[in-house]
Amino acid sequence: MAQEIKYFKLVNKKGESVVLSNFGAGIIEINVADRAGKIDNVSLAYAKKEDYFDDGPYLGKTPGRYSNRIARGRFTLDGIDYQLSINCGEDHLHGGKGTDSYANRIWDAEQVGNKVTFTLFSPDGDANYPGNVNVKAVYTWTDDSCLTLDLFAETDRRTVVNLTNHVYFDLRGAHNKADFGITKHILMLNCSKYLPTGADLIPVGRMDPVDGTPMDFRVPKEIGRDLHADFPAIHHGKGYDACFVMDDCDGDVKPIAEACEPTTGRKMTLSTNKPGVQLYTGNWLSGCPDGPEGYVYKDYDGFALECQDFPDGPNQPSFGYKPLEPGELYHNVMKWQFGTF
Repeated sequence: MAQEIKYFKLVNKKGESVVLSNFGAGIIEINVADRAGKIDNVSLAYAKKEDYFDDGPYLGKTPGRYSNRIARGRFTLDGIDYQLSINCGEDHLHGGKGTDSYANRIWDAEQVGNKVTFTLFSPDGDANYPGNVNVKAVYTWTDDSCLTLDLFAETDRRTVVNLTNHVYFDLRGAHNKADFGITKHILMLNCSKYLPTGADLIPVGRMDPVDGTPMDFRVPKEIGRDLHADFPAIHHGKGYDACFVMDDCDGDVKPIAEACEPTTGRKMTLSTNKPGVQLYTGNWLSGCPDGPEGYVYKDYDGFALECQDFPDGPNQPSFGYKPLEPGELYHNVMKWQFGTF
């Protein structure tokens, strides 16, 4: 690549650290202590820089202009039909193939103290999206082990924007050799509803209650308990790959998920101001590039919790998605608080 891939390390007073990359405004490492004080990386990573380009899992990166899926890569805005690239079956995923996606671009970067700011300019017609858009991803790492990502976007023309981050977690230590992956992690979601989809993982346009289904994480349970249940949403994704709806979402930053790992005592609380979180249990990690020290990834070796607006929002009137207007500021907050229990 013409531009250089760079890494940025943030260290708190406890010696815990975060490593970020200007490639895809991505998270490379999150090194936090377990209950015995042992620090380990809890986010999945690749061994080589070049493995991050156009990888299937979007490991740790920030996709856009519209993350998640857009059905058939089509939407209509102000009477104009837009056709985006198709890169997931017949649909558009995470901004499109190759460098169409923000996840596969080198962002400008600046580090000041415990904060790194990544910026990207996306011109009108970029990947066939309308509007000149300025995007910013601001990471902050604190002494109390909280990593915050503020995602911003501004446009000069009405457009669609949906940004997120695609970091994967294994709270035991991301390259643990145990063969049961993340199935023993305990997960809780503050979500009474989810978005059912067709087999193509495109929402069908309604919100269904989780009550009485394998989608119910309101009471903490092992991720693996219903991971292969006989239920449409599980069949469609070969595990969990579904968007859950935050209870009482009002635009303020609120906890939406909590995950913990019993053997290490690590826990993570995720807060956001967005209405949805896509739970993905790494159902297709097998065959992706190797991790550090030759670690070969298997399916279900990591889980992602992607805070966002709803998938296929521009085509789903019932979801209430609003395009970004000139003069408005898009803002998605993702806040990961790490600790032990």
